[in-house]
Amino acid sequence: MTASVQRQYLGAAAGHLPPDQCLPEIWLDYEEHATRARALLQALQALPQRHWACRCGEIVEGGFEQCWQCGALMPRD
Repeated sequence: MTASVQRQYLGAAAGHLPPDQCLPEIWLDYEEHATRARALLQALQALPQRHWACRCGEIVEGGFEQCWQCGALMPRD
């Protein structure tokens, strides 16, 4: 599948340009690749979120490695 990423680095301009104009886009060279590209995009959007319980009792979700409540670092298992 051949494709190109457009507006990949435009996120830094958010606030100066409308937000929907700053989102990256993937342009496909061939329409027949659209179904596979959508499936890959959907799989990326459905990745499970990591979460961990801090010693203060807060549940920290996403990619955060430090508790927003108390500042403790995520334990290394």
